[in-house]
Amino acid sequence: MGYEDLTLYIDGEFLKGDGRAEQAVTDPATGQRIGTLPLARQADLDRALAAAARAFETWREVSPLERSRILRRVAELSRERASSIGRNMTLDQGKPLAEAVGEVSRCADHCDWHAEECRRIYGRVIPPRSPNVRQMVLREPVGVCVAFTPWNFPFNQAIRKIAAAIGAGCTIILKGPEDTPSAIVAIARMFHEAGLPPGVLNLVWGVPSEVSSYLIPAPVVRKVSFTGSVPVGKQLASLAGAHMKRITMELGGHSPAIVCEDADIDRAADLLSAMKFTNAGQVCVSPNRIFVHENAWDRFVSRFLDNVSKIRVGPGLDPDTRMGPLAHERRLPVMEALVADACERGARLEAGGRRVGDQGYFYAPTVLTDVPEDSLVMTSEPFGPIAPCVRFRDLDDAIRRANSLPYGLSSYAFTRSTSKALALQNRLQAGMVNINHSGQALPETPFGGVKDSGIGSEGGSETFDGYLVTKFVTQLD
Repeated sequence: MGYEDLTLYIDGEFLKGDGRAEQAVTDPATGQRIGTLPLARQADLDRALAAAARAFETWREVSPLERSRILRRVAELSRERASSIGRNMTLDQGKPLAEAVGEVSRCADHCDWHAEECRRIYGRVIPPRSPNVRQMVLREPVGVCVAFTPWNFPFNQAIRKIAAAIGAGCTIILKGPEDTPSAIVAIARMFHEAGLPPGVLNLVWGVPSEVSSYLIPAPVVRKVSFTGSVPVGKQLASLAGAHMKRITMELGGHSPAIVCEDADIDRAADLLSAMKFTNAGQVCVSPNRIFVHENAWDRFVSRFLDNVSKIRVGPGLDPDTRMGPLAHERRLPVMEALVADACERGARLEAGGRRVGDQGYFYAPTVLTDVPEDSLVMTSEPFGPIAPCVRFRDLDDAIRRANSLPYGLSSYAFTRSTSKALALQNRLQAGMVNINHSGQALPETPFGGVKDSGIGSEGGSETFDGYLVTKFVTQLD
């Protein structure tokens, strides 16, 4: 089974070669080249813009039943091809094969859900003040959208934006992650085979800053969606705002997890240790700051460390691997710097804190305890397999510390007390609050943050809000 044949996808055609610049794609488990990605020329970007604008004039009028049919077919194809798409994702992104295949399989549900919801985009009738007046509110597709998606969950992040845009009646140009492109090309192939008209979905690659600075100001573009870091998100939001483009921004997080003394301590330790090291910690909603009540501290840390000691690090295609490599070599010195800074400030290194092997980009699952609040790992998103754990005595103080950063994407809390649970859900400043489990990121639930962590939501009934405009119609008979 070979790696994905990487291409652009513009106006219903898969394109590569023809003198285009190319970029190597490497396997983070070995550092070896596994593919070659063609990069879009300006003429390709112009063609994608023209194709999306032309296709919108007809796609906006297509029946929701037809949009639903295509999305359902892509869901079927995703389930059929999950193993092969997942294998290629493991090759270019590094995550364990089971995680990669699971990502594709679960995302089929996103297609199914959007297929159902797009048939229920309703307007409303407003009772008039005069009997010979009719007043209506219509929801109409915003137009041509451009989307930029990250490398940590290539299939997941792309399919959310594509399904929402297409289901709403919009057309879309997607620039996916050049480092982990195989899943995005696979998505384009499935929509192509499902009968999506040319120009409704277009896929381009290139230098991120160059592509975004060219596409976002284009007059035909009416909506920008981005998932990625806070600094880049702010730049793109500023550019979109300068041209009055609608935006959805799902940006970085530094999620707190609060473990109260009355919680099921073993369950909290098991869940948080599993979540923290999923995808080698390269998850925007990873529990990054773990606050544990002092009376639960010893039991929690002991259980947490025992779980971490059982995590086998290795290549994602090895069936025994539970954590793969970091996706990029440049992240290794960042992990080392975060650990060194914490230890210099008085933190205790309980596990890991080192690179694993001399091939690939592996870093050991790392646990730090009693980490100072002003350390780098407690104030900036680590986006890697480092779990800082700190004690607290008073719940009010734990909530204050949890809210002390400009991030506000996700949060976690564990307690058996209904009054504490109510206080946590009311006072945690986050777009998502998970109490005693992790129940976020499902197709039917909104996913998004507050403060510096973003604007808007993906998923849930809110998923189409960013892709629709509201039109008020009033008519006198």
